[in-house]
Amino acid sequence: MPEPKEEQDGFLDDGDSDSDDHVDVAAERDGGPRKVGKKKKETTASGAAAGGGGKRGVCYLSRVPPRMDPFILRQILSRHGDIQRIYLTPEDPTVQVRRKQAGGFRGKEFSEGWVEFTKKSVAKRVASMLNGEQIGGKKRSSFFYDIWNIKYLSNFKWDDLTIEMANKNRTREEKLALELSAAKRERDFYLSKVDQSRAINSMQERAKKKQKTQGPAFSGGIGDAQEPKVIRKFPQNRPVVEQAAQSKPRLSKELLAGVFSGS
Repeated sequence: MPEPKEEQDGFLDDGDSDSDDHVDVAAERDGGPRKVGKKKKETTASGAAAGGGGKRGVCYLSRVPPRMDPFILRQILSRHGDIQRIYLTPEDPTVQVRRKQAGGFRGKEFSEGWVEFTKKSVAKRVASMLNGEQIGGKKRSSFFYDIWNIKYLSNFKWDDLTIEMANKNRTREEKLALELSAAKRERDFYLSKVDQSRAINSMQERAKKKQKTQGPAFSGGIGDAQEPKVIRKFPQNRPVVEQAAQSKPRLSKELLAGVFSGS
């Protein structure tokens, strides 16, 4: 069984296996076998991959059953066709911690996955045939009664997945950098306030000690040295109504007394 390769944000099983160099049975001039170099093998493999990359099909698993790993997934789906690569996304670490604390499965589980078949026709057939069906297999397996949630992704290539994962990683790193910078600013602000508070407390303690040693004269001197508080007074204008009442002409009291007394 091929050894899987772990990536930064998932579990990749590419199905490649390391083999020895090919040996050509044709005899050389000296009568010995001729070995084909690794460079020629790698060139041939890369050329075949580039030529068959457009004929491959990718299926998406929106849910990976519990306790299922890339090995088991490859064993089950390889019955329907040749598989090139499998990528499974690990679940959220917080979910895994809660499950372990609750006494659940302590192994590694996955949330979603992608499977690349060597032929598009096989990928379409597998998605249409298995979607919504029971996984089955041995009844003792933990995912015997689980349901397949698989869909064929048209016009989707494996390079699109790698680009998407790279974008997610870059976004996550940028978000982490912002959070770290914000936490650093908060820490620096808190430490500056702590230092300021310590300085103020030390000044107050020194003032108290000095006041105790010098006695009341020192306290009186401090009181005299303190500057008086300045109370500012702002001039205010009188209301316009009062000014109009004062400036309004009025009849003299003598004139009014003469008019009313003569009548």
